[in-house]
Amino acid sequence: MQPVIEVRDLVKQYPGVRAVDGVSFTIAPGTCFGLLGPNGAGKTTTVEIMEGVTPLTSGQVLYHGQPLGERFRAEAGIQFQKTALQEFVTVRETLAMFRRLYPRGRDIDEVIRLCSLESLADRDNRKLSGGQLQRLLLAVALVNDPQVLFLDEPTTGLDPQARRNFWDLIRAIKAEQRTILLTTHYMEEAYYLCDVVAIMDRGRIIAEGTPTRLLADHFDDVVLELPREDFPGDPQRFSLPVLVTGDRVEISTPDVEGALRALLDGGVPLRRLRIRPRNLEDLFLELTGRELRT
Repeated sequence: MQPVIEVRDLVKQYPGVRAVDGVSFTIAPGTCFGLLGPNGAGKTTTVEIMEGVTPLTSGQVLYHGQPLGERFRAEAGIQFQKTALQEFVTVRETLAMFRRLYPRGRDIDEVIRLCSLESLADRDNRKLSGGQLQRLLLAVALVNDPQVLFLDEPTTGLDPQARRNFWDLIRAIKAEQRTILLTTHYMEEAYYLCDVVAIMDRGRIIAEGTPTRLLADHFDDVVLELPREDFPGDPQRFSLPVLVTGDRVEISTPDVEGALRALLDGGVPLRRLRIRPRNLEDLFLELTGRELRT
């Protein structure tokens, strides 16, 4: 099956900085592909090149086997990280304005229903909350009935309830066999929504696959979590891989019973013990490091 999007040996060179350094991947029809990475990894530049917004230095981006062109522009929907909407107009008027930019697309009322904007259709854009605004921006990206949808960190700044509601909208769109490219800093979001994830760092793809396969390939252990205050003395005195992060202690081990015996023998109470499997956040930190990126 031909991929919807194919990225081949993509390079973007700025003066003194190679932001994208030979990136290649494909996105299959009807899948949600997640592009993850720390600040400065090159993912935003990669996505902007794929959207046709930023020119590439070398390489190729193909849509259904062809260079980006009129078909791509007609069939792609984009929700940017930041979008300035016209003020003093309503939600419905905003959608109608963007709909007129395309020769074909969805009915405005259908888009309003899909994005749960019925009660907000006549509200001024200036009076929308963060979650409501994100739903409107998603609706704007859907007015041309796109076959491929770009979502660049769409839930940043939303509260947990608004984020979960937005995830449900994205899953509903994916159920229509749309192809989605998602960038996000939320590992739980990537695990919940993405069929395939690629982790990018320093301009390169350093890992790619399904979330479950990536976790299985990189980890064979679980994580024991305990409050730091439950440890008498230095947690590092145990012959265990201990990581102290603020007021929490994490112990990664494939031998849970042995680790528990060592903790009990060392006088550590286990009433607040939490045992969890590895997750995408663990993988992200394992591959990209824990230092702060600016």
